[in-house]
Amino acid sequence: MSEENDEVEIGETGLEKTMSPEETTQEPKVNMIFNTVDEVLDFYKKYANRVGFPMKKRSSKKGDFGELKYVTLSCSRSGIPQSTASNVLKPYPSIKCNCKAQLRAGICLDGRWKVNSVKLDHNHGLNPNNARYFRMNRAISSYMKRKIEVNDRAGIRVNKNYNSMVVEAGGHENMSFMEKDCRNYINKVRRLQLGEGDATAIQKYFLKMQAQNANFFYAIDLDESGRLRNVFWADSRSRAAYEEFGDAITFDTTYLTNKYDMPFAPFVGVNHHGHSILLGCGLISSEDTDTFVWLFKVWLACMSGLAPCGIITDQDRAMKNAIEIVFPNTRHRWCLWHIMKKLHEKLKSYKHYESIKFALENIVYDSLTNIEFEDRWKEMIEKYELQSNDWLRGLYDERRRWVPSFVKGSFWAGMSTTQRSESMNAFFDDHVNSKTTLKQFVEQYENALMTKVEKENQADYKSSSADIQCSTHYFMEKQAQGVYTIAKFKEFQNELTSKMYCEVVDTKEDGAFLKYQISEDMIIAGKKKSVNFTVIFHEFDSEVKCNCSKFEFRGILWRHAIYFLIKHKMDLIPDKYILRRWRKDVTRRHTKIKISYNESNATLEAHQCDKMQKTFDEIKELAADSEEKCVIVMAWMQKLKEQLSNHDNVCGSTQPIPKSPTGRSFDNCVNEISNSKKILTPLAVRSKGRPPFKRKQSKMEQIVRKRKEGEKKSTSQEKNTNKRKGMKEFQMVESDVPPTDKISCDIVGTQESILFTDSQNAQDSHGGMDDD
Repeated sequence: MSEENDEVEIGETGLEKTMSPEETTQEPKVNMIFNTVDEVLDFYKKYANRVGFPMKKRSSKKGDFGELKYVTLSCSRSGIPQSTASNVLKPYPSIKCNCKAQLRAGICLDGRWKVNSVKLDHNHGLNPNNARYFRMNRAISSYMKRKIEVNDRAGIRVNKNYNSMVVEAGGHENMSFMEKDCRNYINKVRRLQLGEGDATAIQKYFLKMQAQNANFFYAIDLDESGRLRNVFWADSRSRAAYEEFGDAITFDTTYLTNKYDMPFAPFVGVNHHGHSILLGCGLISSEDTDTFVWLFKVWLACMSGLAPCGIITDQDRAMKNAIEIVFPNTRHRWCLWHIMKKLHEKLKSYKHYESIKFALENIVYDSLTNIEFEDRWKEMIEKYELQSNDWLRGLYDERRRWVPSFVKGSFWAGMSTTQRSESMNAFFDDHVNSKTTLKQFVEQYENALMTKVEKENQADYKSSSADIQCSTHYFMEKQAQGVYTIAKFKEFQNELTSKMYCEVVDTKEDGAFLKYQISEDMIIAGKKKSVNFTVIFHEFDSEVKCNCSKFEFRGILWRHAIYFLIKHKMDLIPDKYILRRWRKDVTRRHTKIKISYNESNATLEAHQCDKMQKTFDEIKELAADSEEKCVIVMAWMQKLKEQLSNHDNVCGSTQPIPKSPTGRSFDNCVNEISNSKKILTPLAVRSKGRPPFKRKQSKMEQIVRKRKEGEKKSTSQEKNTNKRKGMKEFQMVESDVPPTDKISCDIVGTQESILFTDSQNAQDSHGGMDDD
């Protein structure tokens, strides 16, 4: 028999009988007999709860063949306190106070267990009311674990997750675990999921999603040290949706979200209900031209080489350069809101600031033509002597990128700002924080997708099953009601009824063209104002154009054109003015594509739990309205509980574990197809955008934070220098393809498992993707 340090005190011999249930409520005594060691543990645990102290298994001894021979149970406050804090002046709290209370038991010849020695005296206070805080009493059931994991995946924070369970249990006193246990369990699950590192985990996660849907697309960009630098991904539904709604998108990178401070870069479009729709996104380590070129080329390849007609961004110069390189034929527009909000910052020092601001806003928003804008701008500059203002000069030079009169001739789906990208960022605010890992963030992308898809499905159902009543007797309103989604019909209906504010003030006929001057009464800044618009009609092809360019901008026929059509007895809207992208009577491929990747993530136990829970819920619904039914159910469940307990005792661990129906685990498949070169996690970076926290810091906190940042920076630089000295040339992931540029060297994997060299090659490589 193997020996350990502790000696065992042998009590008197003679085994009278096993402890009865009544006797288990008394104090521990020498020579007490139990059938199993578990009964010894259960007895001492109940005693500890009744008296009011925490207990633990302190030590045990095994025989030569590994069988348990002796066990020592003690008060959890035994042992000498030892602080592991790095600062000796600020030690961590410890419950240890060298308490000597304990119970020792050993196995007898007949297989039963006997208490050999007992010490009952404690050197600290005892309180039975604190029993629920003892670690020995804190355990999370499999049902609760499943619920915690599901809520965490749904983006519910731990405190809210725990509070919901407290409410369900009827109070904290009915909970079998504490919030910190819940938090520790989540952290443990995440560590198990991440395994060999954040960057490698995200690659495995992508491979898993790709295995479930071959059209899932991802690309990983590594630096020369093999460290993750940028990542992009798009699910198959987003790729299909781009075919319908890729004409106008917004792109924004001002959102810092994860523990590496990598900006989130979503590509966002507008669907047929006017909702924001995700068209892929990336996490990038820097915001320079090279990075944006990589991201845009990969996104273009993902979308079969089809560039958007228009893209809205902020005034970032690196973005502008990258768009000119990758999307040379795409109309690039700057976010109007970002520009106008800078008026105070850039012009507040002028004496006539309020007048300048009022004049500038009128010029920007009210100028109908480019010439009108230029003339009024020059007049303002001269009037307020703003010739030396570099900011205004720069805006004027780039006026074709942001002034409404210059950009309204292109289709933008009604967008003039990056607000949709920012609203997508706001969605993630409730799901992530500064400690969010890359893999967790990517998982939240799926939650965002599911939320958006469900919203779209509900709007589709509403548009197909309900109608907004027509407000007039015009046939074109009935026509619009039958083809537009509800959101877009509301827009058309508003334009139709607003034609009452329009009237013809002049008419001219020039050959095949008919020109109308239409005056519209408007309320601007609380004052009534009449504005003239020019409507031109070409009778040969029924083309109507207005200098407001609202149809070109929004894709919905505007009030001036509607007024003209009705005046000329045209009962229906010409087909060319009903865009497919706003229709409800067409079938779109992306609506048939499944987007959930979570099904295979759950364990067999979790699937079984969900299956049983569904049945239990149905039983509860049937029995909840009757006390008699409730009694029947409770009696049946108690009987079932006993049967299951007996089944476990009989079967033990000898039953064969059922194999997966697939015969192979996904992890083995991943190990076979993943790259042999280990991907390193990215270094934390800082870039433009919102600060990582909003609370104002004190002077002392600022000094300490800056000092720590300086120390981290110097340490990081030293490590990078040492690594570069011993780093060999970075090997390509696809060894049979020669490296040609930044893109071809650094993409770890994509749906087609190829490397991209430029946008043209990307287009060729994905030429068959339309057969999805």
